Amino acid sequence: MLVPQNIQLIGDEVAVHWSDGSEDFYKMEHLRANSPSAENVGERDLTGQIHGGSSQTSYPGVSVTGWQPVGGYAVQFEFSDGHRTGLYAFDYWKALASDTAS
Repeated sequence: MLVPQNIQLIGDEVAVHWSDGSEDFYKMEHLRANSPSAENVGERDLTGQIHGGSSQTSYPGVSVTGWQPVGGYAVQFEFSDGHRTGLYAFDYWKALASDTAS
């Protein structure tokens, strides 16, 4: 399993060195906009309908203020707007690297 070996905050980006030797850089605003939290994406009920979530897709000026590992599978970021509930599973986080230029 791919895991982060080193995480650094550099300017407005989060830099990650992965266990396979690759490196990715994520705009902090992009990480916030793609938080996999129920606050962002909502929650599915038993019938599959999504309840809650946010239509907001841009978080200008929001920065990462900290992070902590969760088990051996995810990281939880803390953002300057107070958001801290999304768990970024390593595979989800790595996949975000392909669209960080947006």
